[in-house]
Amino acid sequence: MKNITLFFLSIVFITSCNKKTEKKTSINDFAIKHVNPFIGTGGHGHTYPGATVPFGMLQVSPVNGISSWDWCSGYHYSDSIAIGFSHLSLSGTGIGDLADILFMPINKEVDISKTPKSRDSLSYKSTYSHENETATPGYYQVFLEDHNINVELTTALRTAYHKYTFKEADTQAVVVDLGFGINWDKATSSSINIEDNYTISGYRFSTGWAKNQKVFFVAKFSKPIAKYNLVTNNNTVQKSIAEGVKTATQLFFEAGETNELLVKVSLSSVSVENAKGNLDTEGFNFEAIKATAENTWEEALSKIKVETSIDSLKTIFYTAMYHAQLAPVTYSDKNGQFRKENDSIETALDYTAYSTLSLWDTFRAEHPLLTLIAPDKVSDITNTMLAYYETKKILPVWTLYANETNTMTGYHSIPVIVEAYLKGIKGFDAEKAYEAMKTTMMQDERGLKFYKEFGYIPYNLLDESVTITLEYAYDDWCVAQMAQALGKTEDYNYFLERSNAYKYLFDSETGFMRGKAEDGKSWHTPFDPKYSNHREHTDYTEGNAWQHSWFVPHNVDNFIELHGSNDIFTDRLEQLFTESSEITGSNTSADISGLIGQYAHGNEPSHHIAYMFNHADKPWRTQYWSRYIMDTQYNTTPNGLSGNEDCGQMSAWYALSSIGLYPMNPASTEYEIGSPIFDKATLTVSDNETFTIEAENVSDKNIYIQSATLNGELFSQSSISHKTIWQGGTLHFVMGNRPNKTWGINKNSNK
Repeated sequence: MKNITLFFLSIVFITSCNKKTEKKTSINDFAIKHVNPFIGTGGHGHTYPGATVPFGMLQVSPVNGISSWDWCSGYHYSDSIAIGFSHLSLSGTGIGDLADILFMPINKEVDISKTPKSRDSLSYKSTYSHENETATPGYYQVFLEDHNINVELTTALRTAYHKYTFKEADTQAVVVDLGFGINWDKATSSSINIEDNYTISGYRFSTGWAKNQKVFFVAKFSKPIAKYNLVTNNNTVQKSIAEGVKTATQLFFEAGETNELLVKVSLSSVSVENAKGNLDTEGFNFEAIKATAENTWEEALSKIKVETSIDSLKTIFYTAMYHAQLAPVTYSDKNGQFRKENDSIETALDYTAYSTLSLWDTFRAEHPLLTLIAPDKVSDITNTMLAYYETKKILPVWTLYANETNTMTGYHSIPVIVEAYLKGIKGFDAEKAYEAMKTTMMQDERGLKFYKEFGYIPYNLLDESVTITLEYAYDDWCVAQMAQALGKTEDYNYFLERSNAYKYLFDSETGFMRGKAEDGKSWHTPFDPKYSNHREHTDYTEGNAWQHSWFVPHNVDNFIELHGSNDIFTDRLEQLFTESSEITGSNTSADISGLIGQYAHGNEPSHHIAYMFNHADKPWRTQYWSRYIMDTQYNTTPNGLSGNEDCGQMSAWYALSSIGLYPMNPASTEYEIGSPIFDKATLTVSDNETFTIEAENVSDKNIYIQSATLNGELFSQSSISHKTIWQGGTLHFVMGNRPNKTWGINKNSNK
């Protein structure tokens, strides 16, 4: 958390020179100061600490070289060995891939011709200590103890910058290894071209989670290459170009008058020429690039400004805002081109194409947060999903480097698109988007054939039938809302009826959603609501009946009626949080983490559940449990996330919940009201408007809403619309240590 002095000085200078500024800003007001990128790099958070900019194309970050679940990002805080610094990283996923185009500075000549069996046999690895490691938004630093080299990294949108400081009189060298891979990733073809004394280029093709990943690169150095060793498939190459499955090079540089070596690197999915087009041309001013990255982050983080005397809450909040803006990532080149999984080259006209779309996770809170803090990105993401749709006439499920991985269940690009349209976000073709949604939900893949035939998916015909049915029901409801908005009444009625699929699976005797056979009568037996079997021979995705029986966000009122009454419903909700945390079964899902009773905050299906009390006229229980989750599932250590970050979803839940809002049903355009933890939170909704949420008397004890006003008028409802927020104003809460059981029980929002 160091090395941000230049950023602060530049901002203070600008502020002091602006005569229109009414008061000077102190250093303590800078959001960037409170971000700790190491949060989530321990435990099962799976985040990376490296340098990037908001939604940047490159994520230049250290790689430990271990292929294991907790190293999905390439890095884990428990480790102390680095094998290099890659340019593509995943933030918080449960599957490991990327870590492409690996650079490692070194102070001696090493043998790069041998194929390592593990990182232990890598000749260029080095130990490091967290005592000499730094991470701030847009910047990363570490000292390589075995090589006596200080490494600093920063980025622009499409160019990464490395700064290596060697010990006096040491050999100055860099290893570039395109053959080494981690986790699911495996190189299939690669090439390195020593173009001239300052430039190398090439490509790395690989297969893994993304089956067809093609990465082209160019790198320019601040010093001339004095000599090089070039290897392909364990054989030394006696020319300037190496091609093969696995290629590597060690470059040696003329020391000159400085111990510093700078490198800038750009990538492209299309070609080396496009990578060159993406490369910044302004030279090697590392400090200027770093300051620009920090300024960019400060602007992005400050879209929501919070006020509290408790620094740890600021750290958790602004780190959550940071993580929520790491993905999706910029994918199209400067000229608009990008490669799709079928190798066709598309051109993004009037938008930026994105990838790393973890939609099963991020439709819940990440994308709703973006509608508040980055609506311009939302329209671009929508246009990107429509471009991916054209490949197979099916909307994306989970897109990695433009490859459809089909990871997870449902088609949750649909609620993302519908939410954007109903919130008034423009910049995409609504009719085209609707046709894509309708076509997707009318095809037969991924269980939709059974869903259309039976009205639900029978458990004996497809694994994870309960989860898939419930999620398709929600997707159908979203399509219906879009159809209604576009005046397509027949389609509206059709999809609205299909969205009742959850009713087939509700067992009124147990209160759980259960697998049902083809006959429409027989439940899947034996039944144990705590039983989990990971991704096969199960009715639930990465969880059990306790966690997956609550996903009816589009019709909570009817869902409560199925239970019998508000009291029966809330009693069962309470039991979810207070039941023993035992998970039964011999192949339980590791994703079931962050347990509070059977509630599992470490995985996304639980994220909306605490807010369901609002619809059963007990909003004070939403206030209690949402605050309890915030207090117990997040902290400022590397283990500060209770489960996979999942490309911003875990953090977006906190960012929104901590200011008192949560989109239980994102496509409704409503936010449920929970328990704000800050004295004041100010959302910038336009150049001229802000929406302020104030919590008078808030503390760790005063978690309950006593009363509220909206723009000075009495406000007593447990939700608020996006439209109201976007118009600007002030929502003022008075907080206390005992629940006010009369506030907010009229849940029907008209504001």
